[in-house]
Amino acid sequence: MDNIAKSQFEPAVKSGDREAILRPSVSYWQDAWRRLKKNKLAMAGLVVMIVVTLLALIVPLVSGYDYETQNPSAVNLRPSAAHYFGTDDFGRDLWTRVWWGARISLFIGIMAALLDLVIGVLYGGISAYFGGKVDNFMQRFIEVIYSIPYLLLSILLLMVLGPGVSTIILAYAITGWVSMARLVRGQMLVLKEQEFVLAARALGAKPFRIILKHLIPNALGVIVVQITFVVPTAIFAEAFLSFIGLGIKPPLASLGNLLSDGAAYMRYHPHRLVFPTIVFSLILLSFNLLGDGLRDALDPKMRK
Repeated sequence: MDNIAKSQFEPAVKSGDREAILRPSVSYWQDAWRRLKKNKLAMAGLVVMIVVTLLALIVPLVSGYDYETQNPSAVNLRPSAAHYFGTDDFGRDLWTRVWWGARISLFIGIMAALLDLVIGVLYGGISAYFGGKVDNFMQRFIEVIYSIPYLLLSILLLMVLGPGVSTIILAYAITGWVSMARLVRGQMLVLKEQEFVLAARALGAKPFRIILKHLIPNALGVIVVQITFVVPTAIFAEAFLSFIGLGIKPPLASLGNLLSDGAAYMRYHPHRLVFPTIVFSLILLSFNLLGDGLRDALDPKMRK
């Protein structure tokens, strides 16, 4: 053993390699954004959604026409440089009316998402955190609300209170948050048993502080994905009610009543149906593509 030199030996792993960072350190949201950017369909949906939203906000302000101003000398004109989408049977500019309708639809969708955030997330979080009799009572109440069909409730409210944007939002406020509450409850039932929640309890944090500061932020991935599906659902519900004549009433424009009017003139003036259909389809498609992409990007199992 005395004849073996130390130079013949070297460590199997160099000490410096143990401390080396194999890849850049990124946060959860940075990693999710990186994976979302790789999803071409999701990014296309995001771009379309931004473009449609900007057009809905800007076009009614700069088009030079009002959504309700009638012009008997310009009835049912085809698309031209003066009227990009043509006109309707009252001579109203369809370019302005379509984007005004898109604004109404997006507003209803955003309000539905806000109601889900405020009511559904808090309700689900409180139910999951306290558990026991509180959770049992709150879930029975949800089952009662869930048994009420949204469209039936909307029709009843529209008949009692009259058609309008506020009535549609009110109907959604009564029933639309239930799915979000159930989803958040299931996620937080798992989170509340984690060590960081137990540590917060041990340090004397109040229940509502734990819900707002610890549970909800850690469930944001599921919440964001659900919101991207809530918006098109609410937009479709408004369009359906307006299409059958129970939603937004003319002269106020919405995509639903524009589709209804266009369907009646589809044979002779197809432009009245084609353009609202394209805008309506782009809105629903963009939100659904973005929702699918976010679901994959925010899934920890997809991280590599």
